[in-house]
Amino acid sequence: MKLDRIIAVRNNKTVYRDGDLCMKVFDETYSKSDVLNEALNQARVEETGLNIPKIHEVTKIDGKWAIVTDYIKGKTLAQLMQENPAKKAEYLELFVNLQLEVHKKTSPLLTKLKDKMNRKISQTDFDETTRYELHTRLDSMPKHNKLCHGDFNPSNIIIAENGDAYILDWSHATQGNASADVARTYLIFWLNGDIDGAEKYLDLFCEKSGTAKQYVEKWMPIVAASQSVKGNEKEREFLHSWVNVVDYE
Repeated sequence: MKLDRIIAVRNNKTVYRDGDLCMKVFDETYSKSDVLNEALNQARVEETGLNIPKIHEVTKIDGKWAIVTDYIKGKTLAQLMQENPAKKAEYLELFVNLQLEVHKKTSPLLTKLKDKMNRKISQTDFDETTRYELHTRLDSMPKHNKLCHGDFNPSNIIIAENGDAYILDWSHATQGNASADVARTYLIFWLNGDIDGAEKYLDLFCEKSGTAKQYVEKWMPIVAASQSVKGNEKEREFLHSWVNVVDYE
């Protein structure tokens, strides 16, 4: 395998292309179990029939763990939105339709979203009272078993040259309440400084899915808190503000 063509560099991992294959190479901060879990998540999502890159193998390259998948030639939805601002509404509609497709699927062996969020809230640096309130609110939310991506944003959608859309990066996949997944996407738009996009996205999703906007908003502080465990200081500060501005019921 040749690692001479870098196609993406993200936190603690580098993505290379070798012909029709794509290699995601993790640095030593990733444990073996994290890498194997990501591969297992993706394999389970493959079984739902969604359009995603197929896994070929999990291996070691130069002593580092790597996941080898199909290489999808095309542009991300984020790139297309930037290049064609006049078509943003059209792209946003496609984006929401894809997320609705994801939420139609189930994958019973994936981690439960509520379990993962409870763990994350326990790891936050909020005071004990805030953590208790967050756990209580999370516990009161309806239990669902829909497939949730966990990081659904336009840079994780590739539009291939033939127009087919592929959904990438299933490392955060869980099963649970789709509105938590929507709250996460909304906050990602905010984090990227696209507040107008965030509002349009949420309105469109709620309209197409028949979901009350207030219901998604109830998830915001829970999702913000659970996401605040990772990320840089600026992101954590932003996510903290979403938890702090909420009046708990």
